[in-house]
Amino acid sequence: MLVLSRKEKESILIGNDIEISIVEVSGGRVKIGIDAPKNIQIVRKEVKEAITQENKTAISNKAKLEELKNIMKK
Repeated sequence: MLVLSRKEKESILIGNDIEISIVEVSGGRVKIGIDAPKNIQIVRKEVKEAITQENKTAISNKAKLEELKNIMKK
């Protein structure tokens, strides 16, 4: 992992297409801006993790439902 220090209004470039800017630092929080091509998906990590967990739960529930349907057919 690369760790960099940046001040407000400074940026970091990733490749030639992605720029991460420090928009504001206030009260222990940092606001960042991300400029990237539209084909690059940008999501908060906790949102992606929540979606992944929901998908796993849905798959598990579907398997349990199918199992229950098979039991009830007998």
